[in-house]
Amino acid sequence: MSLRVWWAAYLGTLHLVLAGLAGLLLWTHPWGLVVAEIGLILSALVAFRLCRRLLEPLRLAQAGASLIEEQDFSCTFLEVGQPEVDRLIRVFNRMIGQLREERLRLQEQGIFMDQILACSPSGVVTLDFDERIALANPAAARLLGRPAEELVGRRLSEIASSLATALAGLGTGQSQVVPLQGPRQVRCRRAQLVDRGFPRAFFLLEELTEELRQAEKAAYERIIRLLSHEVNNSVGAVNSLLHSCLHYQDQVRPEDRTDFGQALRVAISRAEHLSTFMKGYAQVVRLPAPRRLPVDLRSLLADTQRLLQPESERRRIGWTWEVAEPLPLVQADRDQLEQVFINVVRNALEAIGEDGRITCRLGCDQGRVWVVVEDSGPGIPAEVRSHLFTPYFSTKDRGQGLGLTLVQEVLSRHGCQYALDSQPGQPTRFTVHFPPAGDAPGPALATGRRTPSTPGRAP
Repeated sequence: MSLRVWWAAYLGTLHLVLAGLAGLLLWTHPWGLVVAEIGLILSALVAFRLCRRLLEPLRLAQAGASLIEEQDFSCTFLEVGQPEVDRLIRVFNRMIGQLREERLRLQEQGIFMDQILACSPSGVVTLDFDERIALANPAAARLLGRPAEELVGRRLSEIASSLATALAGLGTGQSQVVPLQGPRQVRCRRAQLVDRGFPRAFFLLEELTEELRQAEKAAYERIIRLLSHEVNNSVGAVNSLLHSCLHYQDQVRPEDRTDFGQALRVAISRAEHLSTFMKGYAQVVRLPAPRRLPVDLRSLLADTQRLLQPESERRRIGWTWEVAEPLPLVQADRDQLEQVFINVVRNALEAIGEDGRITCRLGCDQGRVWVVVEDSGPGIPAEVRSHLFTPYFSTKDRGQGLGLTLVQEVLSRHGCQYALDSQPGQPTRFTVHFPPAGDAPGPALATGRRTPSTPGRAP
């Protein structure tokens, strides 16, 4: 029962008792009854007035509590002219104003943060208290390869992605660089935020591909230029001296003459090999800007097949073609692209070894031409995949690691997107997407309709 009801019950009972006492006076003092009734009425009026004034703060407190409970911070109270009540009203109005401003500030900050997350090139993933994804901004969804609405509510272990697997294995405060398809790498870090007094995990994902590529490129360009300058200068002078020494071969004792000539020729041969070795590295550094002209990729790949057909036949490796029609021309440097696909196909031949098949697929989707070169080899081991596009990395005993380095440089200069997808025991696919003429590279596209041509023959 509320305090107001208690007060009304108390005053009603009191005045009923007084009214009963006044009735007793009716028999002995009639005029006294009139006076008593007048006093009783005045007392009731005064009591009612005092009760209202006493209960006014309580009424205001109840109304204020209802407004706060409904989160309605737009209403305020007017002062009523009572010092005690007006002081309470001023305090309440000031509190309501502060709550209103704080809610508006939080709403503006929330909108601002949503805009930042939507536009940020860095990925952000937050987990709820059950370790399920509560938020994934567009950059994180792109890196994880799923729409954001499909990610929310799922555990990281339930997402078929190497990046999600790496995130699930991170501890709080740990960071890791995770390789994706092709040369792409993502730096991941796990941290915590406090939500309603309890910790929640979140991840920051930053793609380092272009940053790392430019840093690596600048570093190896400086080293190669320095080494190439020193080696070529030294080799040229040494070869000149060695050739001069060959003229003195007839002046050497007959029994030493043959060994003397052979030793000089070996030294000259090794010096020339060193010069050729350095020129291979310098070729990547000094690669000229592409001369863009219309190129028929089908014809270019057919020329690559003809060039490598003898080796394919020796290894008993067949060719299959799947070409979607029509296939538009691309604006590119034919010579540089030819070198790219020669490197790609040679790697495929070496991966297969013998008795296999190379499949070339060409298609177009919304004006973007794509090429896939697939081999039936055993796939690339996991420990090698993360280093495939590292400059000058090679798994061959005498390899220089120039093949994929040159491929990466040429395709990057052409604005192409590319990826090398391989799993142990599965076919290896090298995919290239060419941008439309005059357009910047966009996201990778799905393959379109394919029209198979005669297997083993170039279209």
